[in-house]
Amino acid sequence: MISKNSDAIHTCIIAEAGVNHNGSLAMAKRLVEVAAEAGADVVKFQTFKAERLVSRTATKASYQLQTTDAGESQYEMIKSLELDEAAHEELIKHCAVCGIEFLSTPFDLESVDLLVDRLGLSRLKLPSGEITNAPLLIKAARSGKPVILSTGMCTLADVEAALEVLAFGYTRPLDEHPSPVAFREAFCSVEGRSALNDNVILLHCTTEYPAPFGDVNLRAMDTLRTAFALPVGFSDHTAGSSAAIAAVARGAVIIEKHFTLDRTLPGPDHKASLEPDELASMVHSIRNVEQTLGSGRKVPAPSEIKNIPVARKSLVAACAITKGERLTELNLAVKRAGDGISPLRYWDILGRIADRDYQPDETIAHE
Repeated sequence: MISKNSDAIHTCIIAEAGVNHNGSLAMAKRLVEVAAEAGADVVKFQTFKAERLVSRTATKASYQLQTTDAGESQYEMIKSLELDEAAHEELIKHCAVCGIEFLSTPFDLESVDLLVDRLGLSRLKLPSGEITNAPLLIKAARSGKPVILSTGMCTLADVEAALEVLAFGYTRPLDEHPSPVAFREAFCSVEGRSALNDNVILLHCTTEYPAPFGDVNLRAMDTLRTAFALPVGFSDHTAGSSAAIAAVARGAVIIEKHFTLDRTLPGPDHKASLEPDELASMVHSIRNVEQTLGSGRKVPAPSEIKNIPVARKSLVAACAITKGERLTELNLAVKRAGDGISPLRYWDILGRIADRDYQPDETIAHE
């Protein structure tokens, strides 16, 4: 993100704790500490009730089967990873002590109420899997809070449909009946576009854990930015941090990355997460990349100005030149240092008469 008063760039780094607390409040607090120590701006958890999120017959994703008990249902797995309201309150207090923002992803309508009305969060993060959940999108928008929206598994049409719903939620009266026509009208209205511009950031994402590098398609960030004229970030599910760092160079305003205390812990997301030292290294690398991006103006950097006379060249005497002698291709040369006449003026100097003697390699004075 570029500040209004300078060329400085600061990418919001969301350290995604998710469900890597394994249902333990103590582990969740340690994750908060690790995220803060690494220099992340935000630590994010997930807010849900298993009975509102998944049916008791739902199967696990293939990556979940590999990292959790295959005999356990998705419902049973999700149930063991819930954090209740008291745990949320404890984590918010701990985040304040550690100097990092608490954020969470709601997966149901009641969880939006918890996060916004009772816990007072200033913004919401909505995951890729909920991008077609129109009631949740409307609920989030009607909270009046900004939304960070992941777009994994989406086409442009999918993203546009979700933005239509958000525009409706942000701008239309509570008693207006939701419908595809009403969503489209809200999206196309001046008020709808203004609300989206003020409140929505899109995250490009590949919904696989870990995501193959060949499926990441960072150029889709540019496509999203151009299509919707909204800020774009990257939710990174690849191994390591190279894709996240590259996304910052492509203009990501937010980076979201899963992290864990230990990648070998049991649980659905640990294997595709960074460990504490890796998270700190990613944050450090992103901050370095931000500095390298600069203002975009092509001018000498302050650190290189002193090297101009050292690295560039000037016109010098190729051999001894006597006063009154004509300057020619035979007695002029181009050599370092660059504190004399620029070689750009070589042809202007040819044919002039030397007004004094020159020794070999002596810099030609301004004739």
